[in-house]
Amino acid sequence: MNRIWYQSYDSDVLKNLEYPQEPLPLLLQKNIKQYANNTATEFFGAKLTYSALWQQIQSLAESLSRMGVGAGTKVAIMLPNCPQAAISFYAVLWLGGVVVMTNPMYVEREMEHQWHDSEAEILVVLDHLYPKASKVIPKTGIKKIIATGIKNYLPFPLNWLYRLKAIKEKLFTAVPYGENILSFSSLIKSQSPSPPPCRVNLEDLALLQYTGGTTGIAKGVMLSHRNIMANAAQIDAWIPDLRRGEERFISILPFFHVFGMTVALNFPLYTGSTIILVPRFELNDFVKTLQKTRPTLFPGVPTIFVAIVNHEKIRSFDLSSIRFCITGSAPMPVEVLRRFEELTGSIIIEGYGLTEASPVTHCNPLKGTRKVGSIGIPLPDTDCKIVDLDLGVEEQPLNTEGELLIRGPQVMQGYWKMPKESATTLRDGWLYTGDIATMDEQGYTYIVDRKKDMIIAGGFNIYPREIDEVLYEHPQILDAVTVGVPDAYRGETVKVFIVPKPGEKLTEQEIIQFCKSRLAAYKVPKMVEFRESLPKTTVGKILRKELRREAIKAQEIEKGKS
Repeated sequence: MNRIWYQSYDSDVLKNLEYPQEPLPLLLQKNIKQYANNTATEFFGAKLTYSALWQQIQSLAESLSRMGVGAGTKVAIMLPNCPQAAISFYAVLWLGGVVVMTNPMYVEREMEHQWHDSEAEILVVLDHLYPKASKVIPKTGIKKIIATGIKNYLPFPLNWLYRLKAIKEKLFTAVPYGENILSFSSLIKSQSPSPPPCRVNLEDLALLQYTGGTTGIAKGVMLSHRNIMANAAQIDAWIPDLRRGEERFISILPFFHVFGMTVALNFPLYTGSTIILVPRFELNDFVKTLQKTRPTLFPGVPTIFVAIVNHEKIRSFDLSSIRFCITGSAPMPVEVLRRFEELTGSIIIEGYGLTEASPVTHCNPLKGTRKVGSIGIPLPDTDCKIVDLDLGVEEQPLNTEGELLIRGPQVMQGYWKMPKESATTLRDGWLYTGDIATMDEQGYTYIVDRKKDMIIAGGFNIYPREIDEVLYEHPQILDAVTVGVPDAYRGETVKVFIVPKPGEKLTEQEIIQFCKSRLAAYKVPKMVEFRESLPKTTVGKILRKELRREAIKAQEIEKGKS
C-alpha cells in the first residue's frame, strides 16, 4: 500500500509502534511506581495522588469481585466526570468485566435499551439520578446498584455547600441503601485493596460503547482491551515532546463519550499526567477554572472553543498555560481556530475519529505542516483509503471525493449482537466510516461531509460543511448549521439555522447576500431560520439530523394548512 502520508510525519514520530502487551489497568499499575506521589486527579481543588487513586481502584475491584464481577460481566457506569468515574472504569477493567458507559442525560427509554441490550448486571450511578434509573431497572437484568454523590469527593467546605444547595434545589436524593443498593464510599472503605490478579487478554472485550442513536437504534460498539490501549499509545506517540508526569489535562469532555474516554481519561493516565475533572460545561465557570488550574493540554470540541472566543470578557483571563489543544468530534471552523490560538498562544491540532475506532484515527502534525480544515494524516499503524461512493470498492484518485475507509489496531471488533451491521461496516479488514472525504498529494485527508448529510439539489451535490464554514466567517454569527429539506422543484434545497451573537440582529436577506459573495449560486441558502440556541449532543456536536427532521415537519404542517 502506498502510504503517501508518511512524507508528512514529524521527524520524531514513529510510523510503526511497539505496543505494550498489557492492558491499560496493568499499565496504570506500573505508573504508580513512577508517579506514586504525583497528582492523578483534581476535583474542585480536592486531589488524589496516583497512589491514592490506585488504592481506591483496587478496593472497589475487591468489592466488585465479591459481588461476582469477573470476565465478561457487564457493568454500567452512569456518572459525570468525577473521581468515581475513573475509579469505576479501571476497577471493572481490572477484573475483566465489560464497561458500559451510560450518558447521565439519557431518558428512561434510552437507559432501558442500553442496559437491556448490553446485558448489564451492575449499575454505578450518581445518587440524584437514582430515581430516574430505578424506574428502568426492573425492565433490565441489573441486579446490584452502587450509588455515589458528587459531594463525596469535594473538599471542605464545598462538600457541605454542595449538600445545602442540593437540598435547596431538591437535587438531594435519599437513596434507599440495602442488600442490592450499595454505597460507593462504603465499598471503598470496607475492603482492603487486594482484588484477584488481573488476567485480562488484550483481545478480550473491554467496552461496549453505544453510538449516539440519533437515528434508529443505538448500536453497541465492541472495543477490546487492545483497541483502547493501542489508541492511547498512538496518541502518545504522536506527541513525542509530551512531558510525562508533568502535563495537566483539563477534562471537560465527558468520559461516557468515546472521545473523552480516550483523550481525557485513558491518555492522561497512560502518560502519568494530572486530570482536572470538570463535570459539566458552564462557560463563565469554565474560563475561571482554566485560569485557576493552569492546564497545559486542552482536549475539546468546536462548540466549546466557539463559546470561549465569544466570551465578552475573555481577554481579561490568563489562558497562557495551555500549550496545545486537540479538537475533534465535529469540524472546527477555521475562523474560530485562528481566534483561539491568537487569544491563548496555544496550538490547536484538529483530528478525526469515530466510536468504531476507539476513536482517533487521524491528526494534524504537531510540528510539521498543519493544514487548517484538514483532519490531518493517519496515526501510526493506521491505514486509510478513499473509495467510490456507489459500491465502496474502487480506490479513488487523489483529490477525488469518495468514502473514507480505515484500518488499524484501534478498529472495533464489531457491533454487539448485530452481525449484519458488523459485516456491512467491517469488510475485508476495513472500517467503512460513512464519511465523504478527499486526500491530497501529501496524504492529508479532508472530510467533505457525511454520506447521509449530503444535499442533492437540482442534480448538484452540496456539502453542508462548506456552507457552515462560510457562515462562521460572519462576525455576527455565534452558531450555524446547514441542512437539506425537500423541494418539489430541486429535489432538495438548502436551509440554514443561525444563532446570532448576543445583542446582534440579522435578517434573512443579509445572510443570503453574505453567502452569495462566497458560494456558487446553487449552494446559497434559500431558507434561513434564526434561533436562540441549537440542539447539541453532550459533547457539543450540533444535531443536524434533528434540525432537518424539525424543518421537514414544519414544511408538512404548512402544506397541510394550505
